[in-house]
Amino acid sequence: MNRPAWTTVAPLLAIAALVPAWFAHPESAAVLGLLALLLVGAVLAAVHHAEVVAHRVGEPYGSLVLAVAVTIIEVGLIVTLMVTSDKDASGLARDTVFAAVMITVNGIVGISLLVGALKHHLAVFNPEGTGAALATVISLAVLCLVIPSVTTSQPGPEFTGAQLAFAAIASLVLYGMFVFTQTIRHRDFFLPVEPARYAPLVTSPTESFEHEPVDLDQDGHADPPTDRAALASLLLLVVSLVAVVGLAKIESPAIESGVAALGFPQAVVGVVIALLVLAPETIAAVRAAARNRVQVSLNLALGSAMASIGLTIPAIAVASIWLEGPLELGLNQLQTVLLLLTAAVAILTVVPGRAKPLQGGVHLVLLAAFLFLTIAP
Repeated sequence: MNRPAWTTVAPLLAIAALVPAWFAHPESAAVLGLLALLLVGAVLAAVHHAEVVAHRVGEPYGSLVLAVAVTIIEVGLIVTLMVTSDKDASGLARDTVFAAVMITVNGIVGISLLVGALKHHLAVFNPEGTGAALATVISLAVLCLVIPSVTTSQPGPEFTGAQLAFAAIASLVLYGMFVFTQTIRHRDFFLPVEPARYAPLVTSPTESFEHEPVDLDQDGHADPPTDRAALASLLLLVVSLVAVVGLAKIESPAIESGVAALGFPQAVVGVVIALLVLAPETIAAVRAAARNRVQVSLNLALGSAMASIGLTIPAIAVASIWLEGPLELGLNQLQTVLLLLTAAVAILTVVPGRAKPLQGGVHLVLLAAFLFLTIAP
């Protein structure tokens, strides 16, 4: 008799532990430690099942599935924390979304480029698709996170009701247009490119590189899983992601207490939660980069950043109808500088369509700067 795989057992154990823990509010260090281990298991299981689903549906649908699934549950986590937190939560949505953008655009992109370039000499990707994704991310970030700090109709870094409604509608429109472009109109721009086209032994400065996308699911790799296996993995992926976010919510009081004990700003809580929620995508992106599928890694990273803004802001706009207190979305001057620097560096990274380890290292240094300056602003 075959034993269930750990990727099946881990999310089921995590969700089984989540149900009583959600109502019991555990405070024991031993219990919280056990829940943390189950959280790690759920993260790793989510990566496995996301890859199974991605292999079945192909790119770019696979990376879109994980990005949207994680972001929808992230939105639920933000709204839940804003409703239940006994501390000032007016800037929680901004802090979490900004952290997600910096972690994806600098962290996931940076480590993916570094791993891909170190292992395969150059990290190659399609600049047309990646550039379109980056342009959408930058537009969403500036519109929803920078503009609130410079508008004059409402004091402070806040939108008026009409401005928030416009930002929410514009976010949905931009996100919808991108998804249509990625999955229907120009799907080939988001497929992994053929590494042979970027062989490093080119010596002539006038020799050009053609960006020909290729569907790697048709090149002789292992057969895709059956519909039944893919459906089972899809269900277990949802269970895993619910467990990840639910357990992160349970761990959040301990995280808040630890942050307060260390004397760190409240924004650090949003960073920690974003790191936990984005862990499955980070691992999946690194594994794709190691297999020389950097385009998949960039689809995950930029798709997650885009969904984090494009879905969160409309959800928060609706939730603000019954949420009490102000909703601060605007970044401060330091955060704005970091965002604009990230955008400029990302543009220079994407334009050539290939990257050396240096580009990955630059993005990781920007992530380190963001983390350090969040702790010590």
